Amino acid sequence: MKATHETIVIAITVALFAGFSVFLDGFLSAGNLFTLLRSVSVLGILGVGMAVVVISRGIDLSLIASLVIGAGVAIVLSSPDGPFVGGLPFWQGALLGLVFVVVATAVTGAIIAYADIPAVFTTLAMGSVIYGAGRVLFLRSEANYLPEDAGWVFTLGRGQVFGLPISVICFICVLALAHLVLRKTALGLFIYAMGDNPVAARSAGIPARPATILIYIFAGLVAFFAGLLTAGAVNNINSRMFNSTLIYDVLLVVVVGGIGLSGGRGGMKNVLIGTMLIGTLLNGMIILNISYNEQSLIKGVILLLAILADTILNPRDEQTSQQGDI
Repeated sequence: MKATHETIVIAITVALFAGFSVFLDGFLSAGNLFTLLRSVSVLGILGVGMAVVVISRGIDLSLIASLVIGAGVAIVLSSPDGPFVGGLPFWQGALLGLVFVVVATAVTGAIIAYADIPAVFTTLAMGSVIYGAGRVLFLRSEANYLPEDAGWVFTLGRGQVFGLPISVICFICVLALAHLVLRKTALGLFIYAMGDNPVAARSAGIPARPATILIYIFAGLVAFFAGLLTAGAVNNINSRMFNSTLIYDVLLVVVVGGIGLSGGRGGMKNVLIGTMLIGTLLNGMIILNISYNEQSLIKGVILLLAILADTILNPRDEQTSQQGDI
């Protein structure tokens, strides 16, 4: 049987998991496996949002800003020390945090769609804008703790169903939803068409600009949900996450999983296998006590090799190489 990208990644994941199981003490412990599943679920959910953008021939480097600030706004507005006396009920704070993310990502999508500014520059700048606005207007401290009435968030982040973390179930649901959108809706067809050839898609009458805005809003909503899961798992959201390497982990999931950066290729199965590989690798490096800088080096090399491999395997044709560059 001919080896495909997916089978190769799965084989590497199995080999890596087996190697860690044999040579790393504590890797197979119930506590570590639970931690692995919970961390992988957040990484995978972010991967879903990034994948949809990349399939449309874009990129979203503002995902972590949406995660941090969206969840942070929800918490601060619900806090007794927040701008509202006594604090809002958490569900209202979460709704306002959601509105903040929707507005910010709609602006991001509109700039990319109507000003024709490359997504990599727009989202890099908007990430700083979202983060800066959130810190100035709402998040006065780095760590913001969930209020007592956020029990449902604790359940999402820490709960279990038959021994399976609820966050993993959330990841599966988000994955299934994105799969249905991509494969069963007109928007999904638009996304693949835009990624495959944006000029031809516009010529065919596809509303590429409104679709672009919806794509970035979707990615922001996914990031906001991942932020709530993160807060529920550790009881707070820390703004330092914005300066972490999490965005590179998400890119690793997408690229290593096999979603072509040239657009129009891949699907949610690629996100799933990419998440399994990168999640296992990150967990193993933590147990091995590899330093932060060494981890960054390893992840950077892997990402570079994956991008080079994608460029060789999925080259852009000359007609579309100048359109929609990420």
